[in-house]
Amino acid sequence: MEPFLNTYVKMFFLLAPFFGTSIFLKMSEAMTPQARRRAAIGASCSTLAAITICFFFGKLLFNMLGITLAAFQIGAGTTLFLTSVMLVLGISRQPVSSQGDDFAVVPLSLPIIVGPGTIGTLMVWGTEVSGFREQMTMFAAILCGGLTMAVFLLLAEQIKKLLGQKTMTVLTKLTALILTALAAQIVFTGIHNFK
Repeated sequence: MEPFLNTYVKMFFLLAPFFGTSIFLKMSEAMTPQARRRAAIGASCSTLAAITICFFFGKLLFNMLGITLAAFQIGAGTTLFLTSVMLVLGISRQPVSSQGDDFAVVPLSLPIIVGPGTIGTLMVWGTEVSGFREQMTMFAAILCGGLTMAVFLLLAEQIKKLLGQKTMTVLTKLTALILTALAAQIVFTGIHNFK
């Protein structure tokens, strides 16, 4: 149970749901409730697909490109660190203007919700884990993290009314601070394992 909870908590912070929800609300502010719901479902489905592909096929990509795990840990950790710093400073990963609901997959799901740092971290996790049971436990936690993000998107209006924009901004920055620590740990592990 502990490995599941640890991975789920990390995944929650990786996806930064408060940040993603804020961006989603800005992008969909001119949309009807039905169109906003369609966009939320589209973004949720593409997010779940992206995290699944990154987790299961990272090792194959490493082998194809001849990249060592340690090298990728350093690169992914650095990217995640830069992403978290941008969140702390309030710098959006992508412009938030949009027309229609075409933004659901790109740029909302990729690369705003599932950014380079998240992709890299998932690929590292998929490569590090050994054994079918451990892999399925970790994937279940990752999937639950993605489903949590989906709930945030589907209930975006209600969450904003409940918390208020200022509270969501504060929670986004707190999430980013924790992400910087996670990023540093990934980098240090990569440096330690680098040969």
